[in-house]
Amino acid sequence: MMEEEELEFVEELEAVLQLTPEVQLAIEQVFPSQDPLDRADFNAVEYINTLFPTEQSLANIDEVVNKIRLKIRRLDDNIRTVVRGQTNVGQDGRQALEEAQKAIQQLFGKIKDIKDKAEKSEQMVKEITRDIKQLDHAKRHLTTSITTLNHLHMLAGGVDSLEAMTRRRQYGEVANLLQGVMNVLEHFHKYMGIPQIRQLSERVKAAQTELGQQILADFEEAFPSQGTKRPGGPSNVLRDACLVANILDPRIKQEIIKKFIKQHLSEYLVLFQENQDVAWLDKIDRRYAWIKRQLVDYEEKYGRMFPREWYMTERIAVEFCHVTRTELAKIMRTRAKEIEVKLLLFAIQRTTNFEGFLAKRFSGCTLTDGTLKKIESPLASTNPFLEDEPTPEMEELATEKGDLDHPKKPKVPDNPFHGIVSKCFEPHLYVYIESQDKNLGELIDRFVADFKAQGPPKPNTDEGGAVLPSCADLFVYYKKCMVQCSQLSTGEPMIALTTIFQKYLREYAWKILSGNLPKTTTSSGGLTISSLLKEKEGSEVAKFTLEELCLICSILSTAEYCLATTQQLEEKLKEKVDVSLIERINLTGEMDTFSTVISSSIQLLVQDLDAACDPALTAMSKMPWQNVEHVGDQSPYVTSVILHIKQNVPIIRDNLASTRKYFTQFCIKFANSFIPKFITHLFKCKPISMVGAEQLLLDTHSLKMVLLDLPSIGSQVVRKAPASYTKIVVKGMTRAEMILKVVMAPHEPLVVFVDNYIKLLTDCNTETFQKILDMKGLKRSEQSSMLELLRQRLPTPPSGAEGSGSLSLMAPTPEQESSRIRKLEKLIKKRL
Repeated sequence: MMEEEELEFVEELEAVLQLTPEVQLAIEQVFPSQDPLDRADFNAVEYINTLFPTEQSLANIDEVVNKIRLKIRRLDDNIRTVVRGQTNVGQDGRQALEEAQKAIQQLFGKIKDIKDKAEKSEQMVKEITRDIKQLDHAKRHLTTSITTLNHLHMLAGGVDSLEAMTRRRQYGEVANLLQGVMNVLEHFHKYMGIPQIRQLSERVKAAQTELGQQILADFEEAFPSQGTKRPGGPSNVLRDACLVANILDPRIKQEIIKKFIKQHLSEYLVLFQENQDVAWLDKIDRRYAWIKRQLVDYEEKYGRMFPREWYMTERIAVEFCHVTRTELAKIMRTRAKEIEVKLLLFAIQRTTNFEGFLAKRFSGCTLTDGTLKKIESPLASTNPFLEDEPTPEMEELATEKGDLDHPKKPKVPDNPFHGIVSKCFEPHLYVYIESQDKNLGELIDRFVADFKAQGPPKPNTDEGGAVLPSCADLFVYYKKCMVQCSQLSTGEPMIALTTIFQKYLREYAWKILSGNLPKTTTSSGGLTISSLLKEKEGSEVAKFTLEELCLICSILSTAEYCLATTQQLEEKLKEKVDVSLIERINLTGEMDTFSTVISSSIQLLVQDLDAACDPALTAMSKMPWQNVEHVGDQSPYVTSVILHIKQNVPIIRDNLASTRKYFTQFCIKFANSFIPKFITHLFKCKPISMVGAEQLLLDTHSLKMVLLDLPSIGSQVVRKAPASYTKIVVKGMTRAEMILKVVMAPHEPLVVFVDNYIKLLTDCNTETFQKILDMKGLKRSEQSSMLELLRQRLPTPPSGAEGSGSLSLMAPTPEQESSRIRKLEKLIKKRL
């Protein structure tokens, strides 16, 4: 019973002393120990087995027990000491806490004493400075009072003097005095509640009103609305009166300016009345000559009378422009049927020249109509319309306009007077647009007639295909029209002109370019097998003559030039037109039309060379390849294909020297057309013997080398073919070579043959496989089992057969087959 109780006590003690892993780890870090008794996973049985590993070791059991008991007594002593020490520590902690609280109370008391002393010091300082502040306030108030009294004295004296000078018309002294009185009066705004101050303010206002009325009366007397000017001219009194008007209400100044300008332009309204002969557009120069004389006369007689900041000369010119615009608009509405294109352009040109004269002479600071201050976008220096040297047509146009530098120098981008008069012509610009429509139609008809009369361009092998001269003429005329129209208006007329441009760009593409492309004929002047066997070089001709090939290249170059220039024309039109109308400028459709002409031209060149090679490929497919006994040089059909390539490609390359990218497109399209056709005819060569397949492989390699050299064939300068073209040729002709290699391989064992086919042709399928079997001359019964085997092995990834493909191709080959392949390789190396 006692033993059971002891066991229960031990279990309870273990349950109580079970520590968490975190606590156990912390204990091990603070008190590291190697004693097994200190480990968390202590096992008594293992520990006893460690102490007594054998029966003989039990002889020392008493000694071991004594050591353990001694260790237990030491642990009990340590625990007792620690427990007693913790009791004393708690009492010491409470004592230390009480001492800290007492120290905090003493510190708080000292801080409170310091605060009280600081408040007493602050109160003492306030009492000391109170008297000083009172003295400062008294000084400030006294200074303000003295200053105000001085201002009041000045104001009273100034008002009296102002009234007296006004009566005596001493405007020079009034100008200086009035400004000082008004400045002094500003100091009394907060004292307007005082009757005397308010009375002085009213007297100042009355003096200003009287001055205004008096100055207006003086100007009316000097420059009456009806009659002539005073013979004595401007006086010093009026000059001083203008200085006073600068200080008075701005309406006085505006009234003086308005009456003077009206009186100054009254003669103009009489001379150029609507019923006068000089009022019509053909004599518009006289209007501008009259105002120039008037401005010179004004500067001589009245230039010093008005202040410079009034800009009277510019104001007279601006008012003249407004009146002229109104009068011209009125007379053009009345006589709209009499307006012709030349007359309209003449009037607009003279008007824009006058606006340019105003822009050079004046700054435009008096313009109040924001819509007239037009700022155009800077002209892009990369635009070909600005980079080109002035052509004779443009120089003639510039001479008519009186501005020879126009093609080189763009219009001043910030002319504030642009449109101030010429805006009145905008409603009548439909006459100009209709005229340009008619002129462009006649120009296109002339281009068509000239092309028929002169015939196609001459072959050009030195500088590349010639661009048709009519193309340059068309865009020069476009430039002329665009410059003219942009000077007339940048609004809806520019949109209408753009529509006309689009119309005749399409007509040019259809009538001049597409309409003159040579038509493909159906007559076949192809080669026969006998002619191929005889190798009569030069006896076959292409469908297109040399002149026709040059014509196609010339049309292609012209279309490329039109495409690039049309894109630049669109950018230029967007620069010229108003910002709100930019989205309506779109020549994408016309650029697509020229792109279509380019594609058609390239396709014609490809079809011509392709058709020339067709008889040779047909002859290849009809040759008895099963009867070929030995491998020789390249076959006659290869010689024929190379001959046609050497005849056509150098001509095309030389005539497309200025457009290399389209020559590259021609090469790529020809390769994409010729190689699939070659492979198709290759499948028609059946049955083929082993020697015939070797000969075909040699011919295929020869064609591959010629195609790779196609871009520079017959050229003295050898250039590396474009990578895109080389990739197409290598991929296509390699497929043809792989087909022939499959044909050359023995078809037994079947598994090896099928695996070789899958390995060599990445795009393998049953249809191609059956064609290869037909080329080998196998019967249908033999083909069925091979096709079934192919269907079973097609899902297998090509990489699985990659490692053994080459070995499986050669392993079953007899010694004779190996020698033939080695001979074929030697022949290919010899040709390379």
